[in-house]
Amino acid sequence: MKDARTDVAAVGLKGHAERFNVGVRSHHNWLELARFCVVGGSGYIINVGLFTVFYRSLPYPIAFVLAFVVAATSNFIWNRVWTFKIEHGEPHVQYARFLAVSLLALAIDLAALALLVEVVGLHKPVAAAIAIVVATPISFLGNKLWSFAA
Repeated sequence: MKDARTDVAAVGLKGHAERFNVGVRSHHNWLELARFCVVGGSGYIINVGLFTVFYRSLPYPIAFVLAFVVAATSNFIWNRVWTFKIEHGEPHVQYARFLAVSLLALAIDLAALALLVEVVGLHKPVAAAIAIVVATPISFLGNKLWSFAA
């Protein structure tokens, strides 16, 4: 005998899958991704620029975290008003969600940074630049589907 909750869950998952498939083909979603990358590019410059200044006087993981927080805050503001054009919801709730997604991206960034510096032997600013790119797809999806969701 089937459980009614199983049927509801299956229908819910199917609905999400259908929305995702339609969303992938949506012109609007591609424009959002392009805007997200432009905002991310500005954050990238802020992040790498500040990291390059900070790592000379601080341990490089701390320098990276400080630069990341400044860049993430800038990115939140621009993503809210320009990328996703959010006019609803409470900014402090969205910022908390954005920071949660950013912390996941930061963990990925730090793991990639450590790998690139300690194992591969790359120069720290070059490694930081590469590490940021690694987490970008996860950051976009997390922010689109959760932080700034309607």
